[in-house]
Amino acid sequence: MAATRTGEPRPAPVPNRAMRELRGDLSPREFATLVRRAAREIGEHVSCDARYVGRVEAGEIRCPNYAYQRVFRHMWPEKSLADLGFAPRKTVRRQPPNAEPGTDTGTATADPGAAEPRTGGAAHPLPAPPARPATQPLPDPATPAGPPDLSHRSDEEDDVLRRTFLNGGSAAMATALGMGGSPQPAAPPPPAAPPPPPERHRVGAAEVRGVEQAVRDIRLLDDVHGADTLFELAGQSLRSAYVLLNDGEYSTETARRLQCAAGELAISVGWLAHDSSRPMDARSFYSEALATARMAQDPHLEAHVFSNIAFLARETGQARESLRAAQAGQAAALGLGSDRLRSLLALREACSWALLGDRGAYQRALSRAYTLFDRGPQDADPEWMSFFGEAELAGQEAQCWSLLGDWKRAIVQAEQAVGLQHPHFVRNRALYTAELAHDRLGRGDLAGAAGQGSEVVALLGQVRSARIRGMLAHTADRLREHSSVAEVREFLAGYDDAAAA
Repeated sequence: MAATRTGEPRPAPVPNRAMRELRGDLSPREFATLVRRAAREIGEHVSCDARYVGRVEAGEIRCPNYAYQRVFRHMWPEKSLADLGFAPRKTVRRQPPNAEPGTDTGTATADPGAAEPRTGGAAHPLPAPPARPATQPLPDPATPAGPPDLSHRSDEEDDVLRRTFLNGGSAAMATALGMGGSPQPAAPPPPAAPPPPPERHRVGAAEVRGVEQAVRDIRLLDDVHGADTLFELAGQSLRSAYVLLNDGEYSTETARRLQCAAGELAISVGWLAHDSSRPMDARSFYSEALATARMAQDPHLEAHVFSNIAFLARETGQARESLRAAQAGQAAALGLGSDRLRSLLALREACSWALLGDRGAYQRALSRAYTLFDRGPQDADPEWMSFFGEAELAGQEAQCWSLLGDWKRAIVQAEQAVGLQHPHFVRNRALYTAELAHDRLGRGDLAGAAGQGSEVVALLGQVRSARIRGMLAHTADRLREHSSVAEVREFLAGYDDAAAA
């Protein structure tokens, strides 16, 4: 039975002519560059790209989020939001008058322009991510991790919290990491006085353990729920780690551990950016992590970051870059004593060959990945590789067969991934099921694709991953022309209700 639709129908987008006129003769890409530059001038961070500019001009974004509002007011101080062609925020809320404040799908507080399509073969184009729920500070390391409480936060409160972290200095950020101490707001210096030099304090094993624990907390919450609610405050945790690294005093051994921990944290934040459909942010964080790995001369960290770079490049259609990164990671992993790590990097190479359409090279690399995997776990396996089990191996292989257009094998592997995944890891179950829906659709199984899509819809309340939502949105768009099928109608009704919530 089809789900009942609720709420008012969304109005058709009205093109934003004011913003189009302000762009003038600039290309959307050139205009996006100006927006990002203006954001940096005022200390803001937006991932504006040509796609975001197109969505603004098409009227799909009826009111920009607070970060974009500040940037646009900086660029055109004499113009109001109405002058720029946007609607007041209160008019785009979808909740009834007595409901808690929410965000319209056109006013996502996570950067809506950062999504990029996955290209090549059966890749899933990623539409703009949904509204980013308000975030909570990372849990204290001594407290068992659990899902963030998102039920009592508005956009305004979230903005204040973000500013608190940005302006609170190293003490406030250290508190968020569980490094001890309470943030004490410093009195502003006299207008004519130069800023005081950064306070240097002794950094020891306790502070390093705080950074390492932050990495574990981020990974745990991401495994269970996805990245959207974690990205921003995880970025503040990374700032805190670099404050310790750049402004602290420490021994040689502490410096080594702190560099490695900061590099792992940069990789974690880069992954959160990737899963939140912020590929340019992810690339930036990975570059930072790679530089840290090289300075620390740490091959473990280098192999890790190359693995993530290869995955990001593959999902954004950069097949050759993905291949080079996977091969560089394998070179870094030689001699580290972890066959599982080498297996993962061989799998990254296999996926790169699949994107390039080289079936022979793909199968050779895949065979090498399975051979290494079958040697079993070892003491030398990195802690961060806890996600890489049989379910992940099957899920990645499914995506490769999908890229090669072999839907039968893709379906078999995606079904295996879903069956092997532990129910606790909701995000991965949703990811593999979304992949299965895509593969069934590729083979022409409309009812099966819709059924799997409905299963993902049922998990969306527990998963905050723009990447997964983008995959599901792509499947929904392709199924709309087949709404005469009962299972498709039921899936689309449920999906549209979830998207409008």
